[in-house]
Amino acid sequence: MGTEILDEVFTVIEDRRDNPKRGSYVSGLLEKGETKVIEKFEEEAGELSVAAKGDEKANTIHEAADVVFHLMVLLAAKGVRLDEVMEELRRRRR
Repeated sequence: MGTEILDEVFTVIEDRRDNPKRGSYVSGLLEKGETKVIEKFEEEAGELSVAAKGDEKANTIHEAADVVFHLMVLLAAKGVRLDEVMEELRRRRR
């Protein structure tokens, strides 16, 4: 499985940032401002930490997906493109 889904989701997040849509979770979160976006990311990271200490793999997967999603929302809020992060990871691998 590739990273195509990350690109697909990030494209939607950027679209919700650039073209806010009424009723959209992402648009609503972004409209609340950077502090709220950061707080939500921190909340989700905490939930992942708790899940990872448990024995339920499915719960860890669910919470990890939430963290990745909210990381992408945070990146979009800061104007950081996903490909910039991927390039940084490639640089570190060398």
